[in-house]
Amino acid sequence: MGRLDTKNTKALVAFKEANKSFGATKALINCNISFKLGCIHSLVGENGAGKSTLGKLILGAHTLDSGQMYVDGDEVAISSPVQSVNLGLVGISQELSLLASRSVTDNIVMGREKNFGPFVSDKVNRETALDVMEKYDIFLEPDAIVGTLSVAEQQKVEILRALNSEARLIVFDEPTARLASHEAEKLHLLVRTLAENGAAIVYISHFLEEVLKISDEISLLRNGELIRTNKSSYETKNSLIEGMTGKEQGTLYPKKLAVKRFEDPILKVENLTRKGEFKDISFELYKGEILGLAGLVGSGRSELAHTIYGDTMPDSGDITFCEEKLTSYDVATSIKMGMALVPESRRSQGLILSRPLLENISLPHLKKFASLFGVNKSKERQEVILKCEQTKVKYRSIEDEAEYLSGGNQQKLLFTRAAMGKPKLLIADEPTRGVDIGAKRAIYELISKRSEVGESVLLISSEIEEIIGISNRVLVMSRGSISAELRGSEITKKAIMEAAFREGNQ
Repeated sequence: MGRLDTKNTKALVAFKEANKSFGATKALINCNISFKLGCIHSLVGENGAGKSTLGKLILGAHTLDSGQMYVDGDEVAISSPVQSVNLGLVGISQELSLLASRSVTDNIVMGREKNFGPFVSDKVNRETALDVMEKYDIFLEPDAIVGTLSVAEQQKVEILRALNSEARLIVFDEPTARLASHEAEKLHLLVRTLAENGAAIVYISHFLEEVLKISDEISLLRNGELIRTNKSSYETKNSLIEGMTGKEQGTLYPKKLAVKRFEDPILKVENLTRKGEFKDISFELYKGEILGLAGLVGSGRSELAHTIYGDTMPDSGDITFCEEKLTSYDVATSIKMGMALVPESRRSQGLILSRPLLENISLPHLKKFASLFGVNKSKERQEVILKCEQTKVKYRSIEDEAEYLSGGNQQKLLFTRAAMGKPKLLIADEPTRGVDIGAKRAIYELISKRSEVGESVLLISSEIEEIIGISNRVLVMSRGSISAELRGSEITKKAIMEAAFREGNQ
């Protein structure tokens, strides 16, 4: 084992000439980078730039192909997450890794449980969970089953689990992707407190505004190479975008199209109610319109979308789609009538990651390829390839498993599947979550094209700029009700936030 000269650097973790490949894909190329104690060091770059690969090397999820890794100046060869944890290197992943059937307490103390003799001490472990919640001002019901919690609450459990360790370095991988604006602000304060208390922070995010706000240092990666590391004060949003993509930002959002509201609405929702989720929801959506649905996490947006799509039954109220009142609520009926859904979580709700691209795209539409001898594989393959070209999915082979695509291309895959059904209504729930600026622009174009051909879009997003940039009209939800309807110049960040914190009313 060698030793790295850390004089005057205070580097806890450092890489020298680090290389990592996955098959023919070079994920990290001759990377030299260090992470200092007490410093918030952000990694930015497009999907596939090498950010998450670096994080996973630190956490023992990947091993180096060549090059050196140093901890406290000593060369180490980490080959498992257990080794990383023992060195005080912990992480909070973009994709949650919780035990859904166990309690909040069980998940927080997992791997660090306290025993009373040969038995696990539930009382002591519960007290430990409550102590870490109080210390970091993050509160959840300790006995709640994790699988019953919202995505945002599950994210908090993941954070609490990482904090319940003697962490010297914490990797945050897209930590605010699932959080509302006020929750993200609270997380930023927590991250700053951790750094001030001496921890090294590795912060991976596609939200460039938050990177500039929270970081001490920013490293920019492109195609597996480290382009530069600067103090955050030396960078701007435009400089980061230009460095990530090799070109200037340009216009992020497509031009909005005019909507003909004198025609009959394609979707009409009247007094729709589902106990504990939303109440007395009424609105209309017109042909070619992009209707934004804004609000805080937990306001009922996604629950409303899944009821419209037929995933869940309403307790009362009516849905009229294409002038036909729905009496049957199931996904198969919705797809047949012309609805499509891009769900909030591509991994748990959208894709079968272990199956090929071909199957992920064609699965809901197999009747289109039916023949006397089963599925017409040639026709299925041709249409899948055509739709991938139209939605600009980057892939090597449609027989490859979906898990090997970048996050942005996985997200495009969901739009490809939706487009194959030629829907009249596309429900897009957090369509750009966890993707880079280039993929966002591509997804906005896909949504705009749906509008251009006369399809309607119900857009749910926690990114206010996204809602403002692409929506023709905006509904804001608060506590299960619609608290505001905004049009034209009324669609501002201030108006949306005020309505999001308001008591919902019609």
